[in-house]
Parts: sequence; C-alpha cells; structure tokens
Amino acid sequence: MAVFKCKMCGGTLEVNDNATVTTCEYCGTQQTLPRLDSSQRINLYDRANHFRRNNDFDKAAAIYEQILNEENTDAEAYWSLVLCRYGIEYVEDPATHKRVPTVNRTQFTSIFDDDNYKLALQYGDNYQRQIYEQEAKAINDIQKEILIISQKEKPFDVFLCYKETDQNGRRTPDSVLANDLYHQLTQENFNVFFARITLEDKIGTAYEPYIFSALLTAKVMVVLGTKPEYFNAVWVRNEWSRYLAFVKQSGGKKMLIPAYKDMDPYDLPEEFSHLQALDMSKLGFTQDLIRGIKKIVKTDKTETVVKETVAVNGNGNVRALLDRVEIFLEDSKWEEADRYCERILDQDPRNAYAYLYKLMAKEKVCKVEELVNNYGWQNKDEYKKVIRFGDDDLISTLKSYAEQAQNLHDIEMEKERNTHLEIAGDEYNAAYELMRKAQSESDLEKAVEMYEFAANRFKDCANEIRWISDSGFEDANKLMEICKKKADYTLGKFYMNERTINGYESAIKIFERISGFEDADELAEICRNDTIYVSAKSHMEERTIDGYKSAIELFEKIPDWKDSFTQISYCQGEMLSQLDKRKTQEAKQKNVISWIIIAVFIMFIIIICIIRM
Repeated sequence: MAVFKCKMCGGTLEVNDNATVTTCEYCGTQQTLPRLDSSQRINLYDRANHFRRNNDFDKAAAIYEQILNEENTDAEAYWSLVLCRYGIEYVEDPATHKRVPTVNRTQFTSIFDDDNYKLALQYGDNYQRQIYEQEAKAINDIQKEILIISQKEKPFDVFLCYKETDQNGRRTPDSVLANDLYHQLTQENFNVFFARITLEDKIGTAYEPYIFSALLTAKVMVVLGTKPEYFNAVWVRNEWSRYLAFVKQSGGKKMLIPAYKDMDPYDLPEEFSHLQALDMSKLGFTQDLIRGIKKIVKTDKTETVVKETVAVNGNGNVRALLDRVEIFLEDSKWEEADRYCERILDQDPRNAYAYLYKLMAKEKVCKVEELVNNYGWQNKDEYKKVIRFGDDDLISTLKSYAEQAQNLHDIEMEKERNTHLEIAGDEYNAAYELMRKAQSESDLEKAVEMYEFAANRFKDCANEIRWISDSGFEDANKLMEICKKKADYTLGKFYMNERTINGYESAIKIFERISGFEDADELAEICRNDTIYVSAKSHMEERTIDGYKSAIELFEKIPDWKDSFTQISYCQGEMLSQLDKRKTQEAKQKNVISWIIIAVFIMFIIIICIIRM
C-alpha cells in the first residue's frame, strides 16, 4: 500500500502498489496513477503535482523530466508533461462539483499530435489509456473553442505583464505603475493589453482566449515589477515565459522589455539576462520605452509604405485612389473598391496594397484582420501578388492571417467530421441500449440488426468524411468494425448467460470469431470451462457410480475452476458410499441364499426320514 497525493485536489490517497487507476474520496475524480515503486518516486510526484496544481507548470515539468530520466516508460510522467504544456488546471464545476480541465497555455498543435501524449498511450495500460483519451478529447474541445474566440480578437501592439495583487489580495505598486503606463501608451495610439481593463468584463475561467490572442499578436511585451518575487509570480511567469517562446519564433519581429523599480536589476529572472532592462525610476524612462516600442510596432507602416510607393512612381493620384478604396471597403461597396484598385494598378502595377484591397473586396471584408474568418483566399492570385510585391512587414502580417485562417478552417472541418460521426454514433447508442435491455431472443436479434445498421452508417460516414477532407478519416471505418464485433460480442454474452451446454457452445463459436476484441478470448475460455463444469454437474445428478465416475473425469480437466476440486472429493465420497452399500447388499443376499440352502437341505433330510419310517 502506497500513500500518494491526489493530482486534482491534493487529498491523501492510499492505493495498492500495482494500481494504475483510482478514485479520490475527497473530490470524487477518477484518475491515473504513476509507478509508485519507491518512496523517492512518490516524493517527486507529490512535489511536481504540487507545482502543477499551483499552475507553476515550468517547475513541475522539470521534475517530470527528471522522473523520465530515471524511468522512460512511465506513462503518467508523459501525461503530466502534456498537462504542463497545455497549462491544464482542474477546477470544480459548480453544477456537478466534479473537477473539469481548463486550458491556460493554448497551443496551435492539437493535443492528439503531441509526442508526450502518444508516449503516454504507448506505455499506459488499458485503464490508463481510456482515461487519457477521455481527458485529451475534453482538452482538445476546450482548446478549439479558445482558438475560435482568440482569432476573432483585434491584434494588440503592446502587452503589459505585471502582478495585480499581493498575497493579501491588495493591489500592488506594479498594478499602479502599469495603469499609468497603459494610459501613456494609449495616448500614443498603441493598442495595449492591460489585464485590469482588458479583462474586466470577463470571468476568470474565460481569460485564456484573450490572453492567448494578445500574446500571439502583440509586437512588444513590457514586463514590469518592483520585487523579484513579483517577476517570478506564477501567472506573471506563465505570461512572459510563453511570450519569450513567441519571440524566439518571430525572427526579430517581437521584443520583450523588462522594466524594474526599487530593486537590483541583477535580481531579475535569469531568462532576462540577455535583454536590455529599463529602470522606471530614471528620468526619461517613458520616452525611451515609447521610442523602443515604435521601432518594433511601426503603427504608421501602411501610410509610410504607401507614401514611399507614391514617391517612387512620382504620381500623387495613387494615394488619393487608395484612400477612396479604403472608404469603399469601410462602406462594404465591394464593386467600387475593386474598380478603383484596377485604376491604381493601371498606374502602378506593382502596388501591393492595391492587390491587398482587391483581395479584401473579393472576400467582402472591411478590415484586413477579418480575412482570418474566410478560407481559400490564400490560393487566389491577389494574395500571391501581395506576397510577390509587398514589403517584409506586410508579407509577415498577411501570412500570419493566412495561418490563422487555415487553423480556423481545420477546426470547422473537424467539427463537421464529428457531426457526421455523431449521427452514426446515435444509431450505435440506440443499438447498445436495446442490446443491454434485451429480454428475449427477438429483442436481441433486433439489437444486432441495429448494430449492423450503425456499422453501415459509419461506412457511409467514412465516405462523406473523405469527401470533406482529402487526407481521409479512419475513425468511421474503425467504428464500423467495432459495431460488427460489438454485436457478436453481446450476442455471445447473451448465449453465455443461458448457462446451458448449448448456450456455452454457441458463445464459444462467436467469441472465437472475434478473437482479440475486448475480453472475448477470456470469455471463450470461461465458456469452455463452464461447458465441462455443467456437463460434470449433470452427470452428478444421475447419482450413480458411473455418473460420479464420469463427473470426476470431467472435473479433473478443470481442477482449478470454481469448486471443481471440492466436487471431485464429493463424487469420490459418494462413489465409496455407494460401493459400501452395494457390498453390504451383496453380503445380505449371500446370507439369505445360504439360509435358504440350509433350510432346503434340512427339509430334505426330514422328508427322507419320514419316508423310511
């Protein structure tokens, strides 16, 4: 017996050493268990789970990696790394009081494609895999909703990262400094993410879509603080560590700026050591910060690029025509916008913004960021012309929107695929319920027909899904095969429950036909043993020596099955008892015959004596 902390609520669990799944008596959550083969491993898991429950995902992940360095086939450690990567926090549902996952570290990668998830399934047992797959589906559904919401949000220029409250729930000096900086930056026409204002109308569990969108789109993050522990606070670190990952992928198009006050800069997080930090107490801090932000953000890039294009071509009319196109787009006058774009291209055939506005008119969007809600424009000639003639900033922005549009399209397609599967799934569930409640052979036959009907629906569904997605979708075919096997499996159990020799023999044939499906092989072996057992019991009911002898021969074939060994002893005892009775009866019969012979002999003597007299 091992003592372990619940990974959901932290309650103490007492589990068997070989258990891989348990249910917490405090929060009622069924959960998987790691390999608890040593006190050191238990302590490592307790410590890592403590960090993860407190949303300190980086520290937790480091310990899980340490566990895997010692044992690289521990499924639970791989699954725990998945929870850290996606920032999974289990919160109590007020309606059901069950622990449900929330995502705090959204990724573009589906959880089903995560390498650690695949390794967790590879090394987990059947019970663990079942829970991993259920949890992964729930997490994937949540992440899809987050991506849909985040892609509809307007892009930010600056993300202010700071600690809002101290350990007593009071507002920190950092929050006041961030508030002042927010107003100064908005006066410079920057679109600023400031949690205190940006998230004021959102509930806590719904923050992630907006935080993710801001982290993804912001060109600059300012991390400000007055204490080392505020920079390393869980949620603050969660934001800036995620943003640093985006910085590395941006190719210099994103920047993180640490800003400190009333503290030693050497106490800043080690991850900031390569960055230029600013002292907020120094004169001119705000001006230096705004100047640095402008170098990255370039809020006036559209106007600047257009002016440069006009200057090169020496035609001031292009600027005016572009202004007209922008107004037409704002008013949803698509044909006029397209016509004016053609006029611009007649004068400047390499004007990237004319191609961009022409693309927007065709897609009927007023603002360029609205392109993310459409799909297919990435293949249009106008898009290719923008990529060909645009500058690096315009190309990078449009490619980002193209990637987001593709992701949103993939999500919608997956929803459509799932809808097709749900239709077939309804037939499957109806068949299952009828099969479960079957009271007669006619009910059973009807349920089997429904299973076969569901299998055909899954087959049709597979064809429809392949029409939707060129890559194909194998789940429907798999479910179709499962339906067929499930029908046989349930029919086999029905015959098995008759508890007759004919029933067992019919069940054996069915289970052998679906060998390898669920526990069919085990049930077939049970039926074989029960066939022998029932046959032996029928011989015992003859209550004859031959019957007991035949029963013993059968029971000896399955000596460890049920009470076969006891039944053998009973049969042997009954045989001895009947043999004793038979010997006694034979002895009595011999005595009677002997007395009869003696009596006859005496009478014979008497008759002879009478005759002689």
